Amino acid sequence: MKDARKDTVLGHAGRSPRENHGIVNPPVYHCSTVLFPTLEDLEAGDQAPFDRINYGRIGTPTTLAFEQAIAELEGAYRAVNTGSGLNAIATALFAFTKTGDHVLITDSAYGPTRRFANDTLVPYGVEVEYFDPTIGAGITGLLKPNTSVVFLESPGSLTFEVQDVPAIAAAAKTVGATVMIDNTWATPLFFQPLQHGVDVSIHSATKYIVGHADAMLGVISCANEAQWLAVKKAATRTGTCAGPDDIYLGLRGLRTLAVRLKQHEASALALAEWLSKQPEVTRVLHPALPDCPGHELWKRDIGRSSGLFSIVMNAVPKPALSAMLNSLELFGMGYSWGGFESLILPARPAAVRTATRWTDPGTMLRLHAGLEDADDLIHDLDGAFARLRAAL
Repeated sequence: MKDARKDTVLGHAGRSPRENHGIVNPPVYHCSTVLFPTLEDLEAGDQAPFDRINYGRIGTPTTLAFEQAIAELEGAYRAVNTGSGLNAIATALFAFTKTGDHVLITDSAYGPTRRFANDTLVPYGVEVEYFDPTIGAGITGLLKPNTSVVFLESPGSLTFEVQDVPAIAAAAKTVGATVMIDNTWATPLFFQPLQHGVDVSIHSATKYIVGHADAMLGVISCANEAQWLAVKKAATRTGTCAGPDDIYLGLRGLRTLAVRLKQHEASALALAEWLSKQPEVTRVLHPALPDCPGHELWKRDIGRSSGLFSIVMNAVPKPALSAMLNSLELFGMGYSWGGFESLILPARPAAVRTATRWTDPGTMLRLHAGLEDADDLIHDLDGAFARLRAAL
């Protein structure tokens, strides 16, 4: 599919009907043992374990189809599947760090990324340092000769700062650091980080790629063979792999990713506009809005948006916040996002920042616009604000 557009790639990548009796979707292979007809075949598999179907955990036709599709979307050499988004983050970091290394991580990173770095990498003798997500080329001042990884997330979790990815990547390359990014928010459709100097792109495929809140899945895409081998070896050594049914749901989700994202994007923008007019709301943190940090970078590098964003309201006491949220009909309160359902959740960025300070005293809510009608979602929020006002 040379030169095919992304929407077309979504419908065709990772499929080989001719190899599967004409069946449109790749079948699900439930597999542990793979049998070899001769001793020579068995030994050949041991010599090149990643080049053929060798053992269920290392890869099956189902997992290879998913990885092929993701790699094609990201413009990557190859991809590696994992059991969750955090599993993908941990595997990528394990692949490129060792005792004595220095790692730089954006201060706006996903909370579990920070916990993994602090609770696992640091005890293993890796120096972890966090940086201002708006630092851009200024990251040069933090780089050290032993900086092995620079980890980005753009937009950042909760606060949605957009990073100057090309500038940070160019600086990191001067010390030979591997540049990684959590690209879950933008998906492979809206941002291709490997075209902007990034080496390793990570997705919590649990979210938009699966799209239906019913599977745990992660994936890591690598720019070249050496990086892919490092990640694949790290995954193999730690026993990392996704279950075949979750892989199948990831493949199925890819087929409708583009049409789902159009609805997520449109609804989130409608909600953001409506919320910006509510007197209790002091800030709407959505990268597509001109007053959001990094908006110009978003416009330059990404240009499209998904369904996740945050708002900051005047400080709200707990009883009033409970009155506001507890009777919502369409917005659920729960972790994760990217599914068909709309979600809302209180957020506390000040509790985790270390390189920067989050000084806004207001109450933050993170919202995910699902696939419901936007007017119905606004009606649900309108009732929530009415309950808030009555409780204050």
